[in-house]
Amino acid sequence: MNNLVKKWIESREIKPESEYEEAKRQFEMAMGNPFITLILEIPTGFEGFNNEFLKLEKDAQFHEEVQDLIKKRLLFDSRRKKISS
Repeated sequence: MNNLVKKWIESREIKPESEYEEAKRQFEMAMGNPFITLILEIPTGFEGFNNEFLKLEKDAQFHEEVQDLIKKRLLFDSRRKKISS
C-alpha cells in the first residue's frame, strides 16, 4: 500500500481543518486521477449575472468546455516545450 495512504489511514490525531483537507486531497489523488481545485470569482462587470455564474458549478456543458480548454492548454504547453528544446 502506498506509504502516504497508509499514513493517512493510520492517522488518529485530530488535525486542523486545513491539514485534514490537504491529507484528504493527497489521499484522493493517490487513489484516483490527479485533479486541481480552482476558486473562480465572477469577473468584474458581470455582477448582474450572479445566479447564472453560480449555476456554472453544476453545469455539465460548462465542465466539458473547461475540460476541452485544459486539453488545449496542455497540448499547447507540450508543443511549446518541444519547440524550445
